[in-house]
Amino acid sequence: MLKLTYTDDKISLDCLGQSLEDWINTRVLISIRSTLSIYIESSRASILVPASSSIAELELGNGENIVELCRCDRESVEVVLKGIWLTSEVESETGVFVTELEQYTEELLQNLFKSELCTQA
Repeated sequence: MLKLTYTDDKISLDCLGQSLEDWINTRVLISIRSTLSIYIESSRASILVPASSSIAELELGNGENIVELCRCDRESVEVVLKGIWLTSEVESETGVFVTELEQYTEELLQNLFKSELCTQA
């Protein structure tokens, strides 16, 4: 499972070994037990990754939850994913987006995302 966490000042991306359904069920139980609100909806999210030879591998696996790949410029590609958005407030821009892809694709995206962060630093 691929998890994108959106905070006020950054985006992080993690690969988790847990299934999407188990992870969401756990989050709902935590919310119920802690009496905190939780909002869940089908959604899309996008991340920016460097344009590299690995993009061709993503295009080959583009049957899963990858909606599209959009070249932004010579150096960057935007990857649009479909999945589930979870947040504590309906109109919040902070929260967690989760999706499930093949493990190889998730790890590839994680590595590309990390290399994009390194080039920005």
